Amino acid sequence: MTALAVTAATLARVLRDRTALFFMVLLPVAIIVVIGVTVSGFDQFRVGLVPAAQAGPVARELTSDLEKAPGLRARTYDTADDASIALRRAELDAVIVVPKGLDSDIRAGRSVSVHVLVEPSGSAGHGAVSSVSAVVAEHAARLQAARFASDAAGGSFDENLALARGAEQAASPIVVRSETVNGQSDFLPLGYSYSTPTMLVLFVFINALAGGAAIVQTRRTGVYARALAAPVGARTLVFGETMAYLLLAVLQSLLIVGIGALVFDVQWGDPLAAGMLVTVWALVGTGAGVLAGALFRTPEQVHAIGPALGIGMGMLGGCMWPLAVVPDWLRSAGHAVPHAWAVDAWTTLLSRDGDLAAILRDVGILAAFATALLTLASLSLRHRLTTGAGA
Repeated sequence: MTALAVTAATLARVLRDRTALFFMVLLPVAIIVVIGVTVSGFDQFRVGLVPAAQAGPVARELTSDLEKAPGLRARTYDTADDASIALRRAELDAVIVVPKGLDSDIRAGRSVSVHVLVEPSGSAGHGAVSSVSAVVAEHAARLQAARFASDAAGGSFDENLALARGAEQAASPIVVRSETVNGQSDFLPLGYSYSTPTMLVLFVFINALAGGAAIVQTRRTGVYARALAAPVGARTLVFGETMAYLLLAVLQSLLIVGIGALVFDVQWGDPLAAGMLVTVWALVGTGAGVLAGALFRTPEQVHAIGPALGIGMGMLGGCMWPLAVVPDWLRSAGHAVPHAWAVDAWTTLLSRDGDLAAILRDVGILAAFATALLTLASLSLRHRLTTGAGA
């Protein structure tokens, strides 16, 4: 029996376990979705939109522009009173009331005001007013162009408005991009770009720890003892098991990366740097999983302690919330676990457009964690096999 045969046997055993597959694939994706939905939308203002009664085409177009504005998360209300109640309950940042008779006033050349209601004490409401004003100003520009064309060249207002829309779509837009010089973000991007990398860090480690139960079970059933009775060395068994757990960690990482990119549109940054980070983190998880399999005495111990330990380390290391928002002493304590260095590296890649050189320090520290865990795991498992006949 070679090390590759041990690896193949372990992989086949794990991949036939439906419970293991659930925790490897379905549970991480479900939590990524929940957290991604929860933290998304923080860069948008919540606005209540009250459309005009018996709205004409101009009012309907303004309503559509407000609903599609990227900086606004609009919810439609039947009446202004209903929207105002939601505003007072802090469910909204602002309320937009599209005026009645908007179409007739515009065609008659009269000025029209769009009322925006905010709470006096709410700072978000004033920011929402600025975003709404930008959308209304863009809409008003088309109306002014149509009115000017009607006055200067004749033709109906609706025809000139259609021409103004066509000219606007044909023209190359001027894009304004703001960038802070030498600015660095200490936070991962919101939405799925936050939940996917942090759950990769968390679940690869937790599943590796929980997977140590399979090594314990194999020891207790005497499989290792029978293998050692054949011309198979303890080093071969240790190497084969380690390779199996490494492949499982890499496979889970690639699944999360692929699902994040294809389903949730997560941009993973520099491919070389991301690939290196995924590989090193898989090595960290492998070392932790094999070490758990060597140290614990029963599978029940692994299942009871492993996930709790992994979640605790994940919380301490910034997988649940950014370490930038915690006190300095807690941030320093968090970097005692490898999770913090992995999250720091992902933050550099996704929020600062970093490359491999930018995360080299983080990767180096993770490599040190991986080397220490793999060395300790190999020595511990080999000691178990040679002194206790695999028990």
